[in-house]
Amino acid sequence: MGAREGFTLGPAYRKCRRHLFGWVAILMVFTGAVVAHAQETGGTTATTQATEKTSTPNADQTKTTAPKPELSSKDTDTTFKVRVNLVQVKAVVRDSKGQLVKGLKREDFELYDQGKLQMISTFGVETPETRKKRVEAILKTQQDAQEESTRDQVGLPERFVALVFDDIHLNMGDAVFVRKSAKQLIDGMTPTDRLGIFGTSGEVGMEYSGDKAALEKMPEQIIPRPKRGKINDTTNCPDVSHYMADQAINKSDPTILGVVVEETLQCMFQGNQRMLPAAQTAAASALQQALIAGDTDNEFVYRALEDIIRRLATMPGERVMVLASPGFLLSTQYFDESGVIERANKAGVVINTVDARGLYTTDLLGDVSKPVTDTYLTAGLKASYRVQEATENAYVLGDFAYGTGGWFFHNSNDLAGGLDRAGGMPEVSYVLGFSPQNQKMDGRYHTIKVVITEKRKYEVQARRGYYAPKKVDDPKEQAKQEIQDAVFSQDEIQDLPLDLQTQYFKTADADAHLSVVSKIDLKSVHFRKEAGRNYDDLTVATVIFDENGNYVTGGEKILEMRLLDKTYDRLSHTGLVMKSSFELKPGKYMVRQVVRDSQGAQMAARNGAVVIPD
Repeated sequence: MGAREGFTLGPAYRKCRRHLFGWVAILMVFTGAVVAHAQETGGTTATTQATEKTSTPNADQTKTTAPKPELSSKDTDTTFKVRVNLVQVKAVVRDSKGQLVKGLKREDFELYDQGKLQMISTFGVETPETRKKRVEAILKTQQDAQEESTRDQVGLPERFVALVFDDIHLNMGDAVFVRKSAKQLIDGMTPTDRLGIFGTSGEVGMEYSGDKAALEKMPEQIIPRPKRGKINDTTNCPDVSHYMADQAINKSDPTILGVVVEETLQCMFQGNQRMLPAAQTAAASALQQALIAGDTDNEFVYRALEDIIRRLATMPGERVMVLASPGFLLSTQYFDESGVIERANKAGVVINTVDARGLYTTDLLGDVSKPVTDTYLTAGLKASYRVQEATENAYVLGDFAYGTGGWFFHNSNDLAGGLDRAGGMPEVSYVLGFSPQNQKMDGRYHTIKVVITEKRKYEVQARRGYYAPKKVDDPKEQAKQEIQDAVFSQDEIQDLPLDLQTQYFKTADADAHLSVVSKIDLKSVHFRKEAGRNYDDLTVATVIFDENGNYVTGGEKILEMRLLDKTYDRLSHTGLVMKSSFELKPGKYMVRQVVRDSQGAQMAARNGAVVIPD
């Protein structure tokens, strides 16, 4: 699958995406790089070889004074300026009863960056109606001859939700409860939602899809799948938890070893005091094994979350992770936790967490399905350990949510409602944009805070920070990174007026030839005047995604413009029209095109859609 005439994406693209999918060599056949709409205006068509009128007395003189083309396209590097950064923050506001607050305006919000009040330069309200209008606008990019009934089939993916079950830490009772509760979230998916279901064990999973019937079958496969699990799982002798091991070894709590020794002496040696040295050795070994087992299970969870975030970061739209877990002990793995939060923030992924235990009460005697090994001397302390462990296990879930601007659902048995709220699209949200003042291009993390004016008691759910762009010594790499970031977003950028149309026709082998026709208004492009010509380069990246947001094909081309004044005047009235061609199989596709100019570092980004019937 590819374009009619191919070329290869730049090394920055291959480096950033090679672990997820192969960028294929394709795209951008500039067939008729400039079209002046001759049929409509009676004008002429400019070609990629438009030249100056010169008189050439002989062939030798022609060779030495050959005019340069006004328009040419090639794969070459160019120099760009650093783009002004705009930070967007989506905020969901709820009252004291948890109900969404509607009707707020720009002046109702204050936004702080590193504690400094910022001017909110852009403001928008997202509702089901505004999202519907956005989809309708994108559908207009399809060919006019396509039937409306076919257009209605396009369910453009706008929002990607990764539903993650922590099957490493879930027990069977919680697993059954939480997987049944997922049905409400799946049933509530909109046509523009795509849901992926994953287990932290890596043994179950389903890629992003809008197929509700298939998605509803996936949670049935969620069962406990610990990697190391609990030691002494059969005899429960001694009964040592990850929390106890962490407190004894990492926190140097002297009482815990004594508790485990006493318990080991009773359950393993029937209280024979002569076996005390053996009990001490067995107790120390049990604590060490419990620590290794717990840390190993946690490590698998962290790596799984990073992999899911890495995959989610490539999806072209809003990205949300919903983690359903009973929680787990942070232990010494703080940097693993902060690494997950950092990766999520850099990828624009919000993590909403759901405590799969619901409204729980700690079983002071431990797991009732296992033999009870507590003694009258250790029962009280063991009960206190279990209470503390249950409390601390929830901390990591709160950290994931609060660190990424997400929401933490806990202390409630309404897991169905919790999962639905964590993964569903809120009926109303507010999008605030600001350009940081005196921002340094240092790549550092900036904390941000959104508050409601007049100290109204509303809860604001919004991202807690962002990473400032990092200055790249090579401006070419900076430009490539900007284009790549724009390609894998769905936000439309309108620095340059860009119109996008898609057309297709069936080929003999039942595939289809798709043309992406884009028109740019040159009056908004900043040209550099030199030697009677108007200079600028346009980088045009076009990417095709399937209906589930998976990359299909795409590529990048640079159009070099060296326009004479006469040509520039004509194209300023007619616009610059470019055409890209692809060979695709029948299906539903989303088209994303990003254009960037070299002189003003201006960008345009548009979305399109097309349905190619069988």
